[in-house]
Amino acid sequence: MLDEVLQDLQSSIAKAHDSLKNNLSRLRTGRATASMLDAVRVDYYGTPTPINQMANVQIPEPRMITIKPWEKGQAKHIDRAIRDANLGLNPQVDGELIRIPIPPLTEERRKELAKQARKIGEETKIAVREARRNAKEMVDQIVADGDVGEDEGELAWKKGEEIVVAGNKAVDDMVAAKEKDIMTV
Repeated sequence: MLDEVLQDLQSSIAKAHDSLKNNLSRLRTGRATASMLDAVRVDYYGTPTPINQMANVQIPEPRMITIKPWEKGQAKHIDRAIRDANLGLNPQVDGELIRIPIPPLTEERRKELAKQARKIGEETKIAVREARRNAKEMVDQIVADGDVGEDEGELAWKKGEEIVVAGNKAVDDMVAAKEKDIMTV
């Protein structure tokens, strides 16, 4: 039973880490990435559709994204969706090809993005603490029900604390790496 609680704790922390990676990948670093457009939805025959499901998204240069719609006539819809998403990007339609130059970030904007990365990291740590609290309550309940002895419960909880410490360290490492990436000119 205690092993299941610890596995649930690890699983919850892993989900928090996945969410953190996803959220950090959306922060702009001054380099072009296809994931910058993941949140953009294009009205495709009445259905909000991700760009990568209706066009080829490529990165030919470090500061350029190109989009080639699979269907002619969709370029103007993709252009409008990118502009409406308020990403600070200015797409240029060239026939059926859309070019999106990525402007370099100012020092002020870099600091703002680094602060945003730390905030996302703190939200992830809150999720880790919530998972920790839930696991602690389960361990305490198992001990209180008499299914295991107090010594076993204490041993299991020490393992749980090690998992939480490792999870928080991983969050700090991911945020520090993203901050370094953002601040690199």
